[in-house]
Amino acid sequence: MVSKKKRQRSAQARVRSRVTVQASADPKPTDAQARPTEVPPQPAALSVPPPIPPGFGRIPVHNVQPVLEGGDYAAKAVENGDLPVTANIFREGHDAVAAAVVLTDPAGATQRFEMAQIEPIGLDIWKAWIRVGRPGDYSFHIEAYDDRWGTWRHNAGIKFSVGQDIALVCLEGLQLLDEARDAARAAGDDAAVTLLEQAASQLDPEQPMTVLASLPTREDLHQAMVRWCPRRLATPTREFPLVVHRKAAQFSAWYEFFPRSIGAERHKDGSWTSGTLASSEEMLEHVAAMGFDVAYIPPIHPIGHSFRKGPNNSLTAGPNDPGSPWAIGSADGGHDAVHPDLGTLEDFDHFVARARELGLEVALDFALQAAPDHPWATQHPEWFTTRPDGSIAYAENPPKKYQDIYPLNFDNDPAGIYAEVLRLMEFWIGHGVTIFRVDNPHTKPVSFWAWLAAELHSRHPEVLLQAEAFTRPEMMHALAKVGFHLSYCYFVWRTTKQELSDYLNELAHETESFFRPNFFTNTPDINPKFTRSGNPAAFAIRMILAATMSPAWGVYSGFELFEHAALVDGGEEYLDSEKYEYRPRDFTAEPNLNQLMTKLNRVRHDHPALQQLNHTTVLETSSDQLFAFAKRSGDDRVIVVVNLDPDNTVEGTVYTDLGALGLPADAHLVAHDELTDTVFDWNAAHYVRLWPAQPAHILTISWA
Repeated sequence: MVSKKKRQRSAQARVRSRVTVQASADPKPTDAQARPTEVPPQPAALSVPPPIPPGFGRIPVHNVQPVLEGGDYAAKAVENGDLPVTANIFREGHDAVAAAVVLTDPAGATQRFEMAQIEPIGLDIWKAWIRVGRPGDYSFHIEAYDDRWGTWRHNAGIKFSVGQDIALVCLEGLQLLDEARDAARAAGDDAAVTLLEQAASQLDPEQPMTVLASLPTREDLHQAMVRWCPRRLATPTREFPLVVHRKAAQFSAWYEFFPRSIGAERHKDGSWTSGTLASSEEMLEHVAAMGFDVAYIPPIHPIGHSFRKGPNNSLTAGPNDPGSPWAIGSADGGHDAVHPDLGTLEDFDHFVARARELGLEVALDFALQAAPDHPWATQHPEWFTTRPDGSIAYAENPPKKYQDIYPLNFDNDPAGIYAEVLRLMEFWIGHGVTIFRVDNPHTKPVSFWAWLAAELHSRHPEVLLQAEAFTRPEMMHALAKVGFHLSYCYFVWRTTKQELSDYLNELAHETESFFRPNFFTNTPDINPKFTRSGNPAAFAIRMILAATMSPAWGVYSGFELFEHAALVDGGEEYLDSEKYEYRPRDFTAEPNLNQLMTKLNRVRHDHPALQQLNHTTVLETSSDQLFAFAKRSGDDRVIVVVNLDPDNTVEGTVYTDLGALGLPADAHLVAHDELTDTVFDWNAAHYVRLWPAQPAHILTISWA
C-alpha cells in the first residue's frame, strides 16, 4: 500500500507538473512589449477603510440575541438554567461556516457551546442552548469561523457517491485529520488522537467505496473534528452582558395577605382590635403548608390620618376605620417604622425569622409615596410638587382623587430622594427582607430604577425586585430591562384561547430574556371579570392556568374562598375592599380551593418543566374552549389541557407536537394526570373531555 507521505508527494508533483505545463504554454512577450515607450499611470493611493464593527469581520455575524438595548443592559437567566442564543451567520460563496457561543463566567472561565443552523435554512439563523451555573455577572460572545471540515464532509459525500476526484478528496481530508490529530495530541486528548489516526488510515483511495463513504457521516469523527480541527478566519462579536439570578427570580409561588386582618376582632361598639405580626405567624404556617414560597404583605408602616379613606374608598373615615396601608406616614413614623397596631420592629424580625423556619421568604411592599402626615412632608417639602396656591399636590388620576397620598417629585432634589430610598432599602434588608414588591414603579423615572437596581445588585445581589406595573408594554419592558427581576403582567385580563395562546407565545419566545411574569390570579385592586360569577370552576380554571403557564404565580387571599362581589357592576374593585378595612377570614371554611393550591404547588416543585418558559409550545386543539400547551426541561415533559368554559362540558382533540417535546414521531406516550392520578395512553392526536368539576389535565409524559 502506498504510504500517506508518498501519496502527498505524488499529488504535489502532479500539481506542480500541471502548473509547469501551463506556464510553458504562455506566449513570450515581444521586444516591444518588454520595452514600453511610456511609463504606465501609477495607481492612486488607497484610502484607509472604515473600521469594521465586531461581528462584521471576515465572516459576518449579526442580529445576536439575547442582547438588550445594544448590550447596555444584561439579558437574564437563572442559576443552573439554560437559554437560547441566536444570530444570523453567513459568508461568501459555498464553503461552510460554523460558530460557537463562548460563555465567560464570573470567575473568568470560558465554555464553548457549538451552534447549529436551524430552519428556515435560507435565513442563515444559527442557534445554541447555553447552560449557566451559579448566580453572578456573566458575558458571552459568538465566534464564527471557516468550517473546513464541514466543507469537506459536504463535498466528500457527493464525490464519493459518484466516484469523482477520489484521490484528491482523500488527500484534502487527510490534511485536516492530521491538523486535528496534532492539536488533540498537544492537548493530551489521547482518545481523540487514536480516533483520528484510525480514520486517517481508512481515508485511502484503495479502500472500498463503502468505507470511504461512511467517513463523512460518522458522528464520533465529526465531534472530534469540531473540537480539534484548527479554526481559521475566526470572527468574534463583541462581549454581551448576561446576569444570572437565583432561582426565585423566575420560579416562585406567592401568597398575599394583610397582617392587620389576621386575628382581627370587631367589638360590640364597632371598634376593632387589629391583627398583628405576631398573630400572623399562624398564617405563615398555613401558607407554608400549601407549598407557597413567598409570603407577601402590604406596607406595615404607620398610616396617615389626614384625608384618611373610609370603607370602599369613601372620602370620610370613621374613628374605627384603619385607612389604606399605602397612605404611609404619621406622627408614629414613616417608611422605616412599623405601625403600632401591628407590633414592633422586634415583632417584624420574629415574623421574618419564623417565615424562614417554614421555608418562606417575606416580600415587603415598597411604596414610594407619603401621607400628608408623613415626616417627609415637613422635613423635605422639596420632595413633593408644590402648587401655585402653596399646597402640596396629592395623587390623582382624573376624575379620581387620592387626597391621602402625596407622590414624590424626582426632579426637585433627586440626590436627596435617591439617598433616602437607598437608606430605606438597606434598613429593611438589614431586617431580613429579601424581596420587595414595588408599588407603581411606572409612576417614577426609569432612570431612577436603573440606578437603584444597579446599587442593589452590587451590594445585595440576592435581593429581588418585583414590579407592580399594570401599564403599557414599553414601560413594563423598560423596567424589566433596567433591573426588576419579576413583574405583574396582563394575565388577569387574558381569558380566551386566542388571548392565552398569543400571550404565552409572547412571554416564552419574545421577551423571555428580560421580562419575567408573575401570574397573580387577583390582587386587592383587581377583582377579575372571569370569576365574577362566583362559580368555583372559574376560580379553579384561573388557578390552574396561573400555576402552570408561568414559573411565578400568586394568589391574594380570599380568591380560594371564591370572593367575587364587585363594588359596582362591571367594575374591577372588590366590594368591602380590604384596602380600606379589616377583613378577617376563616381560611378553612368550606368550600375552598386549599387542596388545589397545595397540589399545584407540589406539582410545580416536582417538575422542572413548569419552572421555566423557554421550552414552551402552545398546542393546537379542535375546540375554542380547549387551551393546551406543552413544557419541557431535559427529560421532564408536561402537557396541560384546560377547559376554558366554567359552566359546560367541553370535548375535542389535542394535537401534540412530539418534536417540540424532543420525541420521535412514532413515540408511544404514557400520560399521568397529576390532578386525578389517572394514567392515559396518549396519542399525537388525542380526544379529551373536561367538565366544570374536572376542568383540566396536568399530564406528566413518559414514552417508549
